[in-house]
Amino acid sequence: MRITSWNLLHGLPIPPDEDADPQALLSAALSQLATDVIGLQEVDYFLERSGNHNQTGNVASIVGAKDWAFAPSLMGSPDEDYRNPTESDNKLITNKSDVAPGSYGIGMASKIPVDSWHRLELKGSPVGVLMAFPVDGKLKRVYVRDHPRSALAAKLDNGWLIINTHLSFVPGFSLAQLIKIKRWANTLGVTDKSKILIMGDLNIPFAIFAHGFKWRSLAAMRTFPSWYPKVQIDYFLSQKLTAKDVQHIQYPHSGMSDHLPLQIEVD
Repeated sequence: MRITSWNLLHGLPIPPDEDADPQALLSAALSQLATDVIGLQEVDYFLERSGNHNQTGNVASIVGAKDWAFAPSLMGSPDEDYRNPTESDNKLITNKSDVAPGSYGIGMASKIPVDSWHRLELKGSPVGVLMAFPVDGKLKRVYVRDHPRSALAAKLDNGWLIINTHLSFVPGFSLAQLIKIKRWANTLGVTDKSKILIMGDLNIPFAIFAHGFKWRSLAAMRTFPSWYPKVQIDYFLSQKLTAKDVQHIQYPHSGMSDHLPLQIEVD
């Protein structure tokens, strides 16, 4: 089973290119990845800035996955006016759901049938930070306020539990969120801990803090920024498996996103 985690940056070509075809770039990158399960961060759901596409659904179609789910973190676009999701919003949109309002968040697609989807709510930090964004091929620092996060879990019919997340960029807050996800992972009914994985953009630049004492990092690779990777902030974590138990597959920058995809293969 080949599993991929990728912060998609809503399909933005990097370096920016007005003549680039984002759909063609995405199709080419996904064809190379040839993944069975993919966890996506920073994906849009019918937002104008990315062409009014259901990006998670598009990824599922390209890789040939029948099952997909999207968990909105914000209602509306992060680039414009937005609001936090409320109880009246559909917080878990799947291939079986009706079309919902435009939003931004995380998603998953799986070629392996999904028995059930689960979502964990994570509060955002009350304070923001200065963040670096790619502008004309360089990183520009801008103050950004935080927002609610979530973790999205898929229980597969092969017995695996795979959790995807995108944590806060506020130092310390991301660690607290990750601890909550690790505890949650052991409550979802999968008793074989070797078949539980957490993946995603954890926004934690030190692996020792990401895996802690009871979990292990399965793939060591600098993933950010994609054009000149300096740090690893994307991870696969397991309680039982080690890096020797999986095959880590690396790919060069595809021309899309400020993150490189992280991929492993497990028996």
